[in-house]
Amino acid sequence: MYITAFAPDKGESVASLIKDPPPDAPVPPILPPQDGYLFLDKAKFAASFAADVEPDKAAFMADSQVPWGVEALSGTISEPAWKTKPSWYLLVTEDKMIPPPAQRFMSQRAGATVDEVAGSHAIYVSRPDAVAAIIKKAAGAAKAAAS
Repeated sequence: MYITAFAPDKGESVASLIKDPPPDAPVPPILPPQDGYLFLDKAKFAASFAADVEPDKAAFMADSQVPWGVEALSGTISEPAWKTKPSWYLLVTEDKMIPPPAQRFMSQRAGATVDEVAGSHAIYVSRPDAVAAIIKKAAGAAKAAAS
């Protein structure tokens, strides 16, 4: 299950997937590393990460964000699960963190069953119904396959 996420192939990392963005792609407001960790700029957080989330909730998300390690960017995939397992992808058309064309490329390459919805990268907050729907679809397919 990929919810507006990176779906790297063997040998790829997040760093390799983001190194050459298209000229018109939005640039996520990632601040310079602090003690080996990355944060998003709080002032730009809502517009980039949670544009369709209520302003108070988006501000709380910006203030309470969990840092992620710089090393996580360069971690490569040894064997992607999508090569041997069915996968589903929720493609979010207004995402400013992972451009929709990149999501489309990765989901198609993975052979994923794709649902597309309008929303921000924080789709799980703004549209939990869309997230639940694709999870139910995947669970139903898994149950049918096991029968």
